[in-house]
Amino acid sequence: MSAPGAAPRHFVLPAALQRVVARLPLWPPSAAMGLLLNLVIRRQVDAAALQPLRGRCVEIHVRDAGLRLRLTFTGRGFAPVLDAREADVVIGANAHDFLLLAQRKADPDSLFFDRRLTMEGDTELGLLVKNTLDAIDLPMLLRRGTGVRAA
Repeated sequence: MSAPGAAPRHFVLPAALQRVVARLPLWPPSAAMGLLLNLVIRRQVDAAALQPLRGRCVEIHVRDAGLRLRLTFTGRGFAPVLDAREADVVIGANAHDFLLLAQRKADPDSLFFDRRLTMEGDTELGLLVKNTLDAIDLPMLLRRGTGVRAA
């Protein structure tokens, strides 16, 4: 039994919420994610390290929300991908698992081997994305006042 207020280990968004979120157009959530990444990454990751992402389409699939975020690196930052091209890599998980990853409460390799985190397409590109996100020091960002708040 979990503590009061604790999220269940395999929490899944309710179907009604999934139906609403799945109807969102691609642009707003992808643009918001690009903006967030630009705010977070520019202070901690050298743009040269991101060059392999340039022009490549990375898709984040939040499965239980029915949400897809499509981004590319332009050389100056992340931007939404709005065309119909196939993603070079698709990284998928439920919202709760992505939240656990962001909070550093779950290990991406463990989630991958538990089949809760998936990667399809160019796995080398996917590993670059994973390693870049792993390199971000969220506590340092919070101390520097980016506006990003830890959950």
